[in-house]
Amino acid sequence: MRKIAETAFFSLLVLFALATAHAQQIDAAFGVGTVTAPSASSASGDHSPQSLGGGAYLNFSGDFVFKNNVGFQAEVAWRASQNLYQGFQPYRPILYDFNLLYAPRFGKVVQPELLAGIGGESIRFYQPFTSCSFFSCTNFVSNNHFLAHIGGALRLYIIPSIFIAPEAHAYFIHNNQEFSSNHAQRYGIKIGYTFAPRD
Repeated sequence: MRKIAETAFFSLLVLFALATAHAQQIDAAFGVGTVTAPSASSASGDHSPQSLGGGAYLNFSGDFVFKNNVGFQAEVAWRASQNLYQGFQPYRPILYDFNLLYAPRFGKVVQPELLAGIGGESIRFYQPFTSCSFFSCTNFVSNNHFLAHIGGALRLYIIPSIFIAPEAHAYFIHNNQEFSSNHAQRYGIKIGYTFAPRD
C-alpha cells in the first residue's frame, strides 16, 4: 500500500511539473457561496427526506491553461459549519471535482471559464468518539458518491494578476440516497490570482 501511495505521489509531482512547464496561465482561487437542492419534502423513492442545500460553502480551486485556451482544473467545496442530519446527526458534505477547462481571454479584463468533469461527494457523519486505525484517528465516518459536474465562472480582472469571479456549478450525484435528490447546484463568488498572466 505504501509503495502504491509513493508511486501515485511521485506521478502527481511529475504531472504537476510538466503542466507548470507548459502552461500559458496558472490560477488559484478561494471562494464562498451556497448550495441549493430540492427540499426534504420533495424526496421520493429511496431518497431520504433531507435536503443537501443551505449553509455557507467555502472552496479552493486551481487550474492550468494551455494553448488554445484549454486546460485542467480541480476544486473542492465544503460546508463551512456542520449541519444536522434528520435533526440529530452532525454532518458535513464535501464536493470535489476534476475538470476540463475552456478559458478564452477577451482583452485584459474579462475571461470566462467553462468546466465539465467528474468527482465525488463525501458526506462526513460526526461521532461523539474517536476511532483510530494504523494511519490516523478520526471522529467521523464517510459516505462517498461519484458525481458528474458542469460549471462556469466569469473572471473580471481588477489588476493584471487578480480577479474576482461570480460562479455557478451543477452536480449530478450517483446513488445520493442520503438526500432528497441526485442533483444540487452551487453558486458563489471567488477571488483568484493568476501566476502566469498571458499578454
